Amino acid sequence: MPLHLIKLAVGCESVRELKGWVAERMQTARKKGLPLHHIHITRMTPKRVDEILAGGSLYWVIRGEIAAREKIIAIEPFRDRDGIGRCRLVMQPKVIAVMPRPMRPFQGWRYFAQADTPQDLKSAGTGVAAMPEPLRRELRDLGLL
Repeated sequence: MPLHLIKLAVGCESVRELKGWVAERMQTARKKGLPLHHIHITRMTPKRVDEILAGGSLYWVIRGEIAAREKIIAIEPFRDRDGIGRCRLVMQPKVIAVMPRPMRPFQGWRYFAQADTPQDLKSAGTGVAAMPEPLRRELRDLGLL
């Protein structure tokens, strides 16, 4: 069973905005002739790399709820110019919306077990997936979703 990571998408207001950020980065990478991967740099390197690379994703918390994920394809530890250890989380540049679920703020990233992950939004049915994100949030807050 794969292991996942979860992280706050600081400064991001919606799944749509996250998709826009990733699209911008892919456009820049394409212009520079770089591989089309979404890269997120963190301070700490996960120790359970093999479990994560066995199909894990990075789940994004947006505005207090787990809202989207991206499949992790590589984890690359490195040292920055100041000699500080960092880690590149390399992901497929496809943001997949998930069923929204509340999540309290935390710092950095956390391991996220498969059993705790929300299902992808597409698997919830076309009606739910077609709803605007603010409506899904409101329905979830009311306990109707």
